[in-house]
Amino acid sequence: MQKETRKNIFVAATYGATLVLGLILGQNYADQQGNKPGNTLVPIGLSDNTYKLQQVVDLISAAYVDSINTDSIQNGAINHIIAHLDPYSTFLLPKESQSQTEILEGTFEGIGMEYFNLNDTLLIVGLITNGPADKAGFKVGDRILRIDNKQLAGVGISKEEVDRLIRGNRGTEVSFHIKRDNIELPVPIKAIRDQINVSSLDVAYMIEPTVGFVRIRRFGQRTADEFRSAIIQLKKQGAQSLVLDLRDNGGGYFHVAIQLAGEFFADKRLIVYTEGAHEKRREYFSERPGEFKDGKLVVLVNDRTASASEVVAGAIQDWDRGTIIGRRSYGKGIVQEQFDFADGSTINLSIAKYFTPLGRSIQKKYRANWSNMDSSVGMTKGLWALDTLYAHGQAYKTGMGREVYSGGGIVPDVLIPRDYNELSLLYQQITKSSYLDQFVYERFTKQLPAYSIENFLQGYDLPYSEYLAFIRFLNVTGGIEVSPQKQRDLHDLIQTDIEALVGRYYFGREAYFKVKNRDDKYIKKAMEALLPQLLVKQ
Repeated sequence: MQKETRKNIFVAATYGATLVLGLILGQNYADQQGNKPGNTLVPIGLSDNTYKLQQVVDLISAAYVDSINTDSIQNGAINHIIAHLDPYSTFLLPKESQSQTEILEGTFEGIGMEYFNLNDTLLIVGLITNGPADKAGFKVGDRILRIDNKQLAGVGISKEEVDRLIRGNRGTEVSFHIKRDNIELPVPIKAIRDQINVSSLDVAYMIEPTVGFVRIRRFGQRTADEFRSAIIQLKKQGAQSLVLDLRDNGGGYFHVAIQLAGEFFADKRLIVYTEGAHEKRREYFSERPGEFKDGKLVVLVNDRTASASEVVAGAIQDWDRGTIIGRRSYGKGIVQEQFDFADGSTINLSIAKYFTPLGRSIQKKYRANWSNMDSSVGMTKGLWALDTLYAHGQAYKTGMGREVYSGGGIVPDVLIPRDYNELSLLYQQITKSSYLDQFVYERFTKQLPAYSIENFLQGYDLPYSEYLAFIRFLNVTGGIEVSPQKQRDLHDLIQTDIEALVGRYYFGREAYFKVKNRDDKYIKKAMEALLPQLLVKQ
């Protein structure tokens, strides 16, 4: 977005939000941004009351009986006003903004190590290939005793403190005292911190001899490039069809989603357009022939597929480029623009709605939840209620005559029935806790296997005795009782979860998803659509 356009959108949005930042910060913000042409918020001054809130902050700072942090007052006021706008506009403090940026950029400065706090000892459960930790000689299964002589084992150290010790400026050194195979190594392992790049692709592999599979976790800065490279490799391995898994993908960079969607078209196509009260219609097209412009395509979605992911799914569906399989997507059709303060905090402001090539808005309805209004403190985090039970909106016809709908997400071409065991409160409680990880790391990490990943995927099934051991573990460790009926209902789900975690520990992230995909009903439907001959063999 051009800087001048960005400024105009921000100023216009400020009018619409009852002078959001002019009321709060007045000239302070313009002073902070003085060296950033195009980002400056010019005080609007529509009335004598424009600076009322700033005057209140100044008054409190100068005359209040106790000393007080005026930054916290201003931040609270911003949060309060942003809460009036929509469910998606947010104000992020500097650390929150930095964390969001690291996630979307896929980079941070550290050593590339994944660990789990097992019984108050840090167990290394994953290493980024060719990262500093990998190069320094760490191994999966190592236990960290001390970092730079700071004791970790047995002292109840927090994750935040561990991250602070491990992360640091690029080029700096950090030392680890390690126990390996129950013996403390005589010399610490030293690693040099570096920039770590984390792929936004969970996995890319050949799921069948002619079918590639790519799962995208989020749309980060490098996602389109990573996807393009993955497709080139899969085509070399014989991929003629593709399963694109966007389940649980909550979105990310809007422009990256547009780039990725363009990889599925041979010619220039409209991917999406945006429009808002203060932003004229703007159209976004694919730019060149895509790497996967030919071949059958299936896109997997569920109710946690949102925003940028829905841009991709909507374009593919509207142009009849592929088959959408799964559950109705989340329904977030609003674009945010990020605006920065000098202190590192940011506002992610909703500036426009996006529409699929046929003109569909997939935004679900949202409304103010006034029951959560407290007259003394104003609106709370739970202000906005999102409608999750909704009927179809307006119907549109694709070029092939299929009916597709607006409003409330992307409706799949092939609907997967709900798995009520997966949605049960008990299963959600189990998966959101750390009990599965703790059970696996306590019982299956004594030594790495001598067999290959292929043998593991083809031949390993969790013994039923181990499943019962996990049920007992839940009861003893977590106080969670599982009835005999629930044991039967949840067996397949939990067995797959445990097998996938074991696979990840033994063979890395790719093995985790290969195990999860073995009996996945979404994958089975995708194979039916791409390889109908498989049905004859069954």
